Amino acid sequence: MPSATPWSGDELERFVNDGVLIRRGLINGPLLTRAASLIDGWLRDTYDAQRLTAYTNRSFAPELEDHPDLLALYGDSGVAELVRQLLHPAAVAPVPRAQIQIRLPDGAEQPVKTMHVDGVSCPHLEPSDLRTFTLIVGVVLSGSATADAGALHYLPGGHRRMATYFAKDWALGQAAQAPPDVDAQDGTPFTAEPGDVIVMHHLVPHRVGTNTSPQPRAMAYFRVSHADHNRLALQALADPWLEYPALATAARREVL
Repeated sequence: MPSATPWSGDELERFVNDGVLIRRGLINGPLLTRAASLIDGWLRDTYDAQRLTAYTNRSFAPELEDHPDLLALYGDSGVAELVRQLLHPAAVAPVPRAQIQIRLPDGAEQPVKTMHVDGVSCPHLEPSDLRTFTLIVGVVLSGSATADAGALHYLPGGHRRMATYFAKDWALGQAAQAPPDVDAQDGTPFTAEPGDVIVMHHLVPHRVGTNTSPQPRAMAYFRVSHADHNRLALQALADPWLEYPALATAARREVL
């Protein structure tokens, strides 16, 4: 099983500040090829255009969410080690499934996602449903490495603003997913090649742009939780480092 070079001190500091880390070319070879081919085959042979909105809101290829070739992107690539380093010494819950997101080429009437934090006031959930987690890992499977090719857009440092919002201006069941000043942001596009990996704090607001390129952009996402997340979920919305014991001290230093 491949191992990944641990995050450096500078990278950990960047995660505290930005809530985002990127590893270029972390996944390659058969691990990437098998997963990309699996999703490419599903898009070619199984995709149902009438379910486009449901796919976009939840996951493409839902019947493959626990396929070994997708789970290997997280468990057999070194990614799981990098995640454990961020949450250390807290335990990490098992990751039993992948979420697949595909931005189809220009011309597809695909819903546009505005700035949001996952699992909070999602349009396809009941208002009282809270389906949050600790961080998300995204792996690029295919597509063009340009900002206008359906890239993920994220707001560096936005986890701080969102924590304040959840602490002071939000209540469970509230429809708004983000405050107006966050919703108005375009964000930084994750311009990436297949095999690049992004690790993002759950509270970093993000959206997905339209794809004006001629080819689909496919990503596999893994929602990762602190082992005790169910108990900590509401409190963690207002305390961004509650589930990151080793980083909490550094985060407090940044505030002082």
